[in-house]
Amino acid sequence: MSKPITVAIADDHPVLLAGMVSLFSSSDKHQIIGQASSADTSMALVCDYNPDVIIMDLSMPGDVFRTIAQIVATAPNTKVIVFTAFCSIESALKALDAGATGFALKGSPSSELIEAIDTVMAGQLFVTRQYASQVMNGLRERARRQALAEAVKLNVREKQIIGHLMQARTNREIAAQLNISEKTVKHYMTGLMLKLKARNRVEVVIASRLRQDQQQDANALS
Repeated sequence: MSKPITVAIADDHPVLLAGMVSLFSSSDKHQIIGQASSADTSMALVCDYNPDVIIMDLSMPGDVFRTIAQIVATAPNTKVIVFTAFCSIESALKALDAGATGFALKGSPSSELIEAIDTVMAGQLFVTRQYASQVMNGLRERARRQALAEAVKLNVREKQIIGHLMQARTNREIAAQLNISEKTVKHYMTGLMLKLKARNRVEVVIASRLRQDQQQDANALS
């Protein structure tokens, strides 16, 4: 017979806590090794017992999201499943960002919590079916915005030069406006073409405008 999955439960609601203990106590696949009722005691519980899984409520006293991140950082073998009555997409995204690999709702059947444990123990992400598509869309959109923000970083001088390019100014005119040499402007132009994957000054302007439009779209979605 395989070794049971060790489970810790962190919830400050006594009735619900007792119900979860009863659920897992009747299972040969799971072993309850400890309970906690706050974010701080959750961290201590993980440090003391190193469970395979800790099931955490979001409404406990303390900073639960920070504790999730601490658990993931200090006990990487412990999987964190959020089991909560809070059903906002933002709560799910924040928990997953902190390092949780499971998000289940308290209003769901108990079988879903068992499924969540099996899923995260298999190295996969579990999100309650009710919100799975919305949460995954949120994760993809967040990743897209982050990639966009990190894709091209322009310094202040490069942004100034692009501003002048958009006004159709020549290198000599830009140099005069910025009180730098024309050779320095050419140096920045070379760097801009590399960063923006542009072949000439016209493509630099086009790429810059496209980048601005994308950033505006990303900001509107955030």
